[in-house]
Amino acid sequence: MASPHLTKSRYMSGLQCLRRLWLQVHEPQDYEVPSPGSPLDFGREIGEKAHLLFPGGILVDEEPWQHAEAAERTARLMQDPTVPAIFEAALVDCNVRVRVDILVRRPDGWGLLEVKSSSRVKDHYLNDIALQAHVLNGAGVTLSAIEIVHVNTRYVRGAGEVDWPLFFTRVDVADETKERRVGLPEQLPPMHQCLLSETPPRTEPGDHCGDPYECEFWDRCTADKPADWIAHLPYMTAVRKTALEALGVTAISAIPQGFPLSWKQEIIRDAMATGQPYVSPDLARLLHGLKPPVCYLDFEAMMPPIPLYQGTRPYQTLPFQWSLHVMTPDGDLTHQGFLAAADGDPRRAFAESLIGALAGSDMPIIVYSSYEQTRLKELAGHFPDLGTPLTAIIERLADLLPIIRGAVYFPGFNFSNSIKSVAPALCPGFGYDDLEDVADGTAAAGTFVQLASGKVSDPAEVMRLRAALSAYCERDTMAMVVVHRALMALVADA
Repeated sequence: MASPHLTKSRYMSGLQCLRRLWLQVHEPQDYEVPSPGSPLDFGREIGEKAHLLFPGGILVDEEPWQHAEAAERTARLMQDPTVPAIFEAALVDCNVRVRVDILVRRPDGWGLLEVKSSSRVKDHYLNDIALQAHVLNGAGVTLSAIEIVHVNTRYVRGAGEVDWPLFFTRVDVADETKERRVGLPEQLPPMHQCLLSETPPRTEPGDHCGDPYECEFWDRCTADKPADWIAHLPYMTAVRKTALEALGVTAISAIPQGFPLSWKQEIIRDAMATGQPYVSPDLARLLHGLKPPVCYLDFEAMMPPIPLYQGTRPYQTLPFQWSLHVMTPDGDLTHQGFLAAADGDPRRAFAESLIGALAGSDMPIIVYSSYEQTRLKELAGHFPDLGTPLTAIIERLADLLPIIRGAVYFPGFNFSNSIKSVAPALCPGFGYDDLEDVADGTAAAGTFVQLASGKVSDPAEVMRLRAALSAYCERDTMAMVVVHRALMALVADA
């Protein structure tokens, strides 16, 4: 049986953690097709659009498990002088297989291009492309250019179709890649040796588990850690973590009194040790002025990598949906919401409908984070004629998040101040688990991009997804309602 081979992704995993590399090869997780509108789906689409930079290029479309066939076809295409570029070119050297995003024929050799959906060159990209250059060099390919192609966020879409040469930025990284290749030959043998082992290497979980990518085996590698493992403590430095481990302390609840912690870390330690929540004596003052009647407001926005509308840029934040709950002095609730049509830039209709919904009232508007304020300021700048009413809305905003951060901690927060952690802890039974199609902001943004770009056209499916978007955004403002009610109850019980 042939020994396991390395690939670009396996090499990157090996640089991050040899245990991750071993598990990916010997005990891989089930493959999941990226959901439409997900970051991985956007990355695939942008990779395909980069092909448009090289008319006449040929795609090597053999599947990943057909590497031998793909390599043979790549060799034939490289011998054909009429082929200006090869997409997904397959090459191998010393049991390392790579598929090159774009291989461009040049008078003095070949250009190696790696396409990324990000807006800049990130440091770890250089390791990726360095491996490709190493393999191509070993396979006898003369490289006269090495580039990373990424999204140009300064590009503004005009009246017509996307101008792909302007949409992309090409960055020469030949010098940087040369530096990364110096020690590369010494990095490969330990990875090959790791893959030949019958058992995974023992590696203690740490900061490397999320750098540069979140490891899919985190739950497995931390299964033997206590639920309140010290690594979960916010702002835990490596020095303090090492000091605690030297004391034999692995659980937050076991951190001894007197060990140097920040005030918030001490609050969390005490809550985990006693099982009792922390409620600041200052909570009543912080909530002063937020008694009903009040509003609760939440926005959803998309950041399409490929701009959908004239005058917009890649990854520009475009709000498309809002939800508004209003609580009367008696505690009764009303709700209204807005979800933009998918046939044009949603911002004007978003702003005008929100202004209309909030007109004639001076009630505080409770939000959770500064996100809504930021979006409103952007809208006021883009629509000067709406600046006065939008500014008036901004002046009414009251952020609940700083109150949670500074005045309350329940063990059920699970070391997070996210509304999705805080609301269920303060109101058991509340949650998002029943929302299937859209259950978080990323899914909401991706879903609307799919609708706005016309990739979903079946009327029944459009209706179903719009209903899911409405349900999710309404749940977010309802989360603020239950959190606010719980905080008011804590004050009343004090």
